[in-house]
Amino acid sequence: MKEAQPKIWAGIDAGKEVHWAHLSDASGEKLLSRKVINDEANLAKLIDEALSLAEEVVWAVDQPGGSAALLLGLLWEREQKILYLPGLAVDRARDGYRGESKTDARDAHIIADQARMRSDFGELAPSESDLAELDLLLGRRRELVTDQTRTITRLREKLLSSFPALERELDLNNRGALILVSSYQTPAAIRKLGCKRLAAFLKNRGVKGAEGLAQKALTAAKAQNVTLPAEGVAAAIVSELAGEVLCLKESIEALDGELRERFFAREEAQILTSLPGMGVILGAEFLVAAGDLTAFESSDHLAAYAGLVPAAHDSGKRVGNDKRMRGGNKALKYAFYQSAFASLRSSPDSRVFYDRKRAEGKKHTQALIALARRRVNVLWAMLRDGTTFQKAPSAT
Repeated sequence: MKEAQPKIWAGIDAGKEVHWAHLSDASGEKLLSRKVINDEANLAKLIDEALSLAEEVVWAVDQPGGSAALLLGLLWEREQKILYLPGLAVDRARDGYRGESKTDARDAHIIADQARMRSDFGELAPSESDLAELDLLLGRRRELVTDQTRTITRLREKLLSSFPALERELDLNNRGALILVSSYQTPAAIRKLGCKRLAAFLKNRGVKGAEGLAQKALTAAKAQNVTLPAEGVAAAIVSELAGEVLCLKESIEALDGELRERFFAREEAQILTSLPGMGVILGAEFLVAAGDLTAFESSDHLAAYAGLVPAAHDSGKRVGNDKRMRGGNKALKYAFYQSAFASLRSSPDSRVFYDRKRAEGKKHTQALIALARRRVNVLWAMLRDGTTFQKAPSAT
């Protein structure tokens, strides 16, 4: 029997039904390259085969979950080390390898080889059960918000085709406007009801600003006396769509309540939400995306993982020409970017920093990324020391 090697690298190009696995030794020589069906029996067989070849196996994948979730679960069960290579890193590395075709086998080889040669890839750790639950709830929330946005768009289109004056007057993201058009969708119906009765109808359903909303609807109704073709059918569709949006809003609100409860069960929650602009949803997004915070040695490491470190773009005598980094964890970058944007309204210090960057000639996005990078340092220190955010004392 051939003696096991000290260490080998296993690159996995993950797919929905089939993965491609490539095993390399310390010199980069191929030990194995083949398809593996994405089920427990075949994946367990691959893991056993890899472990029989070496004392230590470093696994590298191009997906942190999704179709690779079963493989990751089996590897974590056996306490295996797993590195994550983002798709962008694989794409960039591909140009340095012989051949022009893009195949699963070639990508698996690149993943294994890059993991063998580089030490800057993040390690995937098994999510704690509460983080896994947060991840699922956040994913469901994103689905509901997407459905809500699409339904509101369809609602606007249908209302515009039959009652454009009302479509212009109403904010159809608002619960009160949705309650109104779920029951009254035509100019004639609103004129017949009148402002007082419409306001009373809305008040009885807990709508804030019912009088103002009723007056807007009546103004729109008086501006349109003509009956458009297929108005009755359009009205029925508007009513149905408005009802769907209201149901989606209720589902999102219920989900937000559950997210809030689970989020504040985490010891980091109070620290995260004390940072201006970082609410429950973005705080939960941060926890899920960052995972095990002990894996980050410094704020620079965390910023690099989030893709918030400027990349050098020098050429010849042109130096200091940094550009935005394209890689990094997109979910983590989103959490930092959105919280930075939100902090402009609630934190004078953030606004001053942002305005200074704009005055230096940076565009809006560049200034926000610079602010997000600055806030990484602040959040890192808060989490390291276990302290909540304290506003800097005013200069006297």
